[in-house]
Amino acid sequence: MKITQIRSATLIVEYAGKRFLVDPMLAPKDTYPGFPGTPNNHLRNPTVELVTPMEDILAVDAVIVTHTHPDHWDQAAQTLIPKTLPIFVQDEGDAQIVQSVGFHDVRILSEDSDFEGIALTKTEGQHGSDAALAAIGGLLGEVSGVIFEHPDEKTVYLAGDTVWNKYVQSNLAKYLPDVVIINSGDAQILGFGPIIMNKDDVLSVHQAAPNATLVATHMEAVNHALLKRTELRAFAAEHGMTHCLLVPEDGETITL
Repeated sequence: MKITQIRSATLIVEYAGKRFLVDPMLAPKDTYPGFPGTPNNHLRNPTVELVTPMEDILAVDAVIVTHTHPDHWDQAAQTLIPKTLPIFVQDEGDAQIVQSVGFHDVRILSEDSDFEGIALTKTEGQHGSDAALAAIGGLLGEVSGVIFEHPDEKTVYLAGDTVWNKYVQSNLAKYLPDVVIINSGDAQILGFGPIIMNKDDVLSVHQAAPNATLVATHMEAVNHALLKRTELRAFAAEHGMTHCLLVPEDGETITL
């Protein structure tokens, strides 16, 4: 398999001969205002340009949208992605959102979804702490991850926008993934802390799945993501994770 870091949480996962575009945020740099109520909201999003040509980004077989927040499914993606491509979403609400902008083949992920012989299993996550969800759960919303399985490939767990919690721990124990893709940019909301994983959460994933290869994504491209790649790499070295934690730059492809 190959995993290409496009930008932020946007990836291309090449798996069992198929190409999946994950969580597309495709607008040029500085298109959108910063997220209100978050650190560095004077910055505009995305904070960096795409480095991968758009024709390469769009040359895929299907799209996976783990949730419809604008840094995972932006207006540019809605315009640029061909309306005939299959789009996998987490629930009926997100399906209606995607269908409302003209997409014809929208599929809801479940525990037994399939695409061309590839098993795609929806997993649960939590977009912030218990306290954050209790206070602003309507803003944070529902999120999901995906397990990729095929007889000829390693098992991949795309965790999505979640902090370390019982859901992630349970998914790791149940599916025993060989590869875990972690949204690890430490995005925060003022007063409520991280809403995706930070470096300590990455360490927790490693401790729970010590034999898995970890791939860090969703870094250095939106205003409220505070963890830098250099800091995460240094943290990995301090905690003996350098051999199993990959922190790709935008445009970089990892072969596993």
